[in-house]
Amino acid sequence: MKRLFFIFIMFASMSANGQWVQTNGIFGGGSIGSIAVVGNNVYAGTCRDSPSFGCLFRSTNNGFNWTKTALDSQYVMSFAINGEYIFAGTNRYGVYLSTNNGLNWSQTELNNQSIYSLSSNGNNIYAGTWDSGVYFSTNNGLSWSQTAMNSTAIYSLAVRGNNIFAGTWGQGLYHSTDNGSSWTKVALNINFIYSLAINGNFIFAGSSNGLFMSTNNGLSWTQTTLNNESIWSLTVYGNTIYAGAETGGVYISTNNGILWTQSPLNDKFVRSIAVNNNWVYAGSRAFYLSSNYGSSWEVTGFNNKIVIDFEAFGDNIFAATSYNYDSSSLYISYNNGATWTEATLHNTKVTTVAKLGNIICAGTAGDGVFISTNNGINWSQTALNYAYVKSLTGSGNNILAGVLTQQSGPGSLIYSSNNGVNWASTTLFNNDVYSLAVKGNLVFAGTTGNGVYRSTDNGLTWTQTVLDKFANSITISGNTIYAGCFSGVGYSGGVYLSTDDGISWTQTALNNRPVNSVVAKENNIIAGTDDGIYLSTNNGLTWTQKNQGFNPAQRILSLLISNNYVLAGTLGYSVWRRELSEIVGVQNLSTETPSVFSLSQNYPNPFNPMTKINFEIPKSSGVKITVFDMTGKEVAVLVNETLQAGTYQTDWDASAFPSGVYFYRIQAEDYSKTKKMMLVR
Repeated sequence: MKRLFFIFIMFASMSANGQWVQTNGIFGGGSIGSIAVVGNNVYAGTCRDSPSFGCLFRSTNNGFNWTKTALDSQYVMSFAINGEYIFAGTNRYGVYLSTNNGLNWSQTELNNQSIYSLSSNGNNIYAGTWDSGVYFSTNNGLSWSQTAMNSTAIYSLAVRGNNIFAGTWGQGLYHSTDNGSSWTKVALNINFIYSLAINGNFIFAGSSNGLFMSTNNGLSWTQTTLNNESIWSLTVYGNTIYAGAETGGVYISTNNGILWTQSPLNDKFVRSIAVNNNWVYAGSRAFYLSSNYGSSWEVTGFNNKIVIDFEAFGDNIFAATSYNYDSSSLYISYNNGATWTEATLHNTKVTTVAKLGNIICAGTAGDGVFISTNNGINWSQTALNYAYVKSLTGSGNNILAGVLTQQSGPGSLIYSSNNGVNWASTTLFNNDVYSLAVKGNLVFAGTTGNGVYRSTDNGLTWTQTVLDKFANSITISGNTIYAGCFSGVGYSGGVYLSTDDGISWTQTALNNRPVNSVVAKENNIIAGTDDGIYLSTNNGLTWTQKNQGFNPAQRILSLLISNNYVLAGTLGYSVWRRELSEIVGVQNLSTETPSVFSLSQNYPNPFNPMTKINFEIPKSSGVKITVFDMTGKEVAVLVNETLQAGTYQTDWDASAFPSGVYFYRIQAEDYSKTKKMMLVR
């Protein structure tokens, strides 16, 4: 009798282990107040949420991709370069210095001022401060001295030889010829000087009244033809001058400011601008770059927005992003969240998105509700045009809107039965409604101070349930209702569930942290918290952290399950995506401790296209289960994490693979076992 021995070689992994991946296209996260070019590096200083908080980014490929520098919690408003020395002027915390291309930064002695402008001349560095005038350093920032200009808000600086020009906020333009010992106000009768640039004998001053030019060292000034815009930024390359305007984007002059042409980037507020040979960089609410001297532009950015809500609508996914210091707060994806583009609802503070039949609704912070009937291409404002709308949903023919407390009145839930033409009150008033979910005629509302309410008539009348927690998020899967709750003084956070339509509630094992968002599919519950993602595959009995790919763990504000993907909206890192099957990966069937490691035969077998694999581990172990094809090539990693003792199950979806024999192998501690399975298509 002949025996056939099958021998195969396990090749090195051909595919990355499952993890969260940051998606692309939700750019911004703050106004870009400064740009600098040092060799092959481009630096961009942003503010986020408020002018007191920001981040400095660096790109090594002309602005196409960005990474955070170590100066990741400061709003950098200005730069100066002196050889290998890079100076960064920050809001409130003075001047920082790097000597290794921005990898590390140290705070200089000038450490308690807001630095709106920096300029260098040899070893002299000049810093324009808010309310404290001009400082200078003659030793590359080791020590600083205040000039005679010591009580004025300096917004712009330019230096040529012994001449220092200082543009102020409200007091015009000043000139010093003795290194700041004395200053003279120049004849330019404009109060607000936002930007300065020097090109040979030409001095340019960007102001609230357009661009002015001097050819005699500032003794006299002429207004250029760029006279109908506030000019916030200037840079010079050869005889070409680039001007960043408040409403008209980038203007270009190739003859020292005599004539100006508006570039195709013509509708942005350009706060900062820089040039490097043929590359031009413009900072607005996103980062724009041109590789052809400004003839055409493309947008890139930092993927550092705050994403607060999602909604799937047909093949499209909408994402509402934080609106502070950002130009657009609604984005749309046509490919399951892999990439994003700005929606046409521009410059509107979108806080929440919901669907009702063939209508998509967008709630805003102060402008009420907008609706679109053509998949987000066009939008119209409803009669609710004044309110801060925190939550939206549809029930029956009603659009339900949770309005937050404002000066105009207390928070309440209101509804429209005619697509927003008219709005009326429900019985749920004097409450800020943060979350809404629908199950048939039942509607559930999560409030800040009085817990979860329940309606049985499509949201018209309401009764309070026994769950009295601050419910940030509510979701429904089958007959189970899940509430993700915030934690604070007097109330605990975590996930609660109800299996009797909200009559009674049970706290799950995730009970010690605030839950910002919760989604569910079948028995799988995913919770977004301040320290990342948690998963339960047994209706909340146990939870496992699922932060692979996050570094560090992200604060998750919003979640969505769409097709086989989970999207996570974060605080300041835009949208991340991961396949649901990767997250679920392993289901804990029993927490009883097995006596030995074991790997069961998959079932069904043969299979098409799904099969299940059970395994047991007797102690906490790092477990990896891998699938190989007939050649020994790794085709899938089903499990790759540390698991506690117990009995587990994992699934393999072989939809993307051809029929044939496959092998699956478990590795845990010193235990290794391989089994064969058959895919029949």
